Parts: sequence; structure tokens; C-alpha cells
Amino acid sequence: MSTSGPWPRPLLPGSATGIGSLPGTDAVVAQRRVLDVLPNFPHLVELPDRGAGADMIGRTAALLVDLAVDLQPAGWRLVDRPGADVRRARDFLRWDLDALAEAADGWVGPLKLQAAGPWTLAAALELPRGDKAIGDPGAVADLAASLAEGLAAHVAQVAASVPGAAIAVQLDEPSLPAVVAGHLPTASGFSVLRTPEPAEVQERLATVLGALPSPGVHCCAPQVPYGLLREAGARWLSVDVAMLTTRDYDALGEAVESGTGLVLGTEGGVPVEKSDVFAIFRRLGLSSNMWLDNVVLAPPCGLAGRSEQQAGSALRAVTKLAKELAETVGAAA
Repeated sequence: MSTSGPWPRPLLPGSATGIGSLPGTDAVVAQRRVLDVLPNFPHLVELPDRGAGADMIGRTAALLVDLAVDLQPAGWRLVDRPGADVRRARDFLRWDLDALAEAADGWVGPLKLQAAGPWTLAAALELPRGDKAIGDPGAVADLAASLAEGLAAHVAQVAASVPGAAIAVQLDEPSLPAVVAGHLPTASGFSVLRTPEPAEVQERLATVLGALPSPGVHCCAPQVPYGLLREAGARWLSVDVAMLTTRDYDALGEAVESGTGLVLGTEGGVPVEKSDVFAIFRRLGLSSNMWLDNVVLAPPCGLAGRSEQQAGSALRAVTKLAKELAETVGAAA
């Protein structure tokens, strides 16, 4: 299902997208705003302010095939049969898809969908007996397979309702660095959860990424395992500029040079020559054409925690910055 490059085509140089989550509760209003403000690479909106089931884990769990979840005091748990909580999550997702079909009627161009990745899901979901799913290798394998099937069906549904869309799918993996490093605490806090082998981490990611068109991985935590993600099949990587350290630059430069796409989360509203993104462009030492073809801007994580006005301003600012950056870099080519 993948395209030959990192992005769905055609994606114009100087494009910007959103991470996913936004403030508010009206999906139609939010989706129309995204299509208007991010005309080159909009995304399906996520509105966690609506409550349980609209959150990242509940929303993704609603996509699982032949696996049911319910909401417990400690969070989402795998159960024998679906209950009211997952039905609500499915309702939210259905309403969002209806809002997308309405707002994107006649839309032609790239469109991004988002869901939690298999390892963040496994680190969050509890097994029926109460332990996190990540502690059971078989449960993680089942989750990955179920998520791959559910996301493929989700993509097909969006493609049918917005036939002009060239779809990309973003897996959100904020827990992945802690999973790889073995830093996830148990419920008691006195120990840590199982640390999977890198080969297992890669295999479960590959199960999901391989089922998706233009698949990418977003991680807003430090110490992202870039090489592992690329080997698993991620065609593009999404990171926040604020989280990058010196050790990240070589890995990111190598990734982009090899054809991997890059989404850089940054605040807009500053001149190009003073922006963190322009500094990264210079530090990575990329050619102008490589930058223009492979790099997309986005606002940083956390827009759902801002007001609707602030979030709208952030989207407009990063769109403006992406356009100005493309003009500046293109002029130097």
C-alpha cells in the first residue's frame, strides 16, 4: 500500500501539517479549519476535550479488530467483550469521519491520519488480570496484528468517503524510547516492565507500518530510535525541534539523505533566518532540493492544551513559516 517516496503525492515544497490533536469539541468546525489553514497537507482532527474515548489510546483501541477494551479506574483494559466505553470511542471516530466527509467534499490531495502505535498502545493497555500488555509478548503480537488490520480498514473507509485523498498514516509512539530503554515503571513504581529485544520492537512496528500507505512515526520524547524506525518501514519521521539534541542531527541528516521524510514540529511566528528550523537546515547540511522534497513543518505537540484561538494561530504561523522557508531555501538552490 506504500507509495514510492516518503509522502503521498503530490506534496508541494513548503508544506505544513498538524500533529493531530486540537482543542475544542466540534469536529466539523475543527476539520474545516484544518483544511483551510493547512491546504497542502491537512489531517483528520482529534479532539480529546470531548472526554474518554476521544483520547489517543481510546480512539486507537476503537480501531482494533477482534480485541475489546473497556475503561477502568487505572485506564483502558482489554476485556472479553466491548462495552459502553469503546462504543463511545467508536461513535467519536464515526462522527469525526462524517465531519471529514462533509468538510473535505471534493478534496483532492494529501491527507494524514493518526493512531497510537503498537508499543505505546501495549504500554498503556492493561490485560484482563491487570498487568500492562507490554509484559506479555503474545499480547503485544496480537495487538500489533489487530491494529494493522483495523488501521487498514480505517484507511479504506477514509479513501471511500474522500476519494480524492492521497493518504498518509502517522503512528504516534511517545512511549517508544522508554520501551526500548526499559524505563517503563510497573504500577507500584518499584520495578520496571519487560524490556523487549530490539528485533521484537522492530517486528511489531513493521507489522503495522507495512499495512499502511505512506507510513510514518511521530515521537515527541527524547532519544528516538531513528534507525530502528527506518528499518521497521517508517517512510517519514516526525519529531519536535525542542526535543532534539546534538546526537540527533547526524541520525536525522542520514535519514533524510537516504530519502526518509521529516516532519519538524516547531513554533511559527518568527523570521526564517531566526527560526530553529532554519538552524537545523544548516546543521544537517542538506542540499536545498533534498530539504524541499523531504521536509514538512508542523506545530509542536500539545495544541490540545491551548485555546482554540491559540491553536489556530499556531497552525497559521507554521504554515507561513513553511512557505517562507521553502522560498528562502529555493532561492539558495
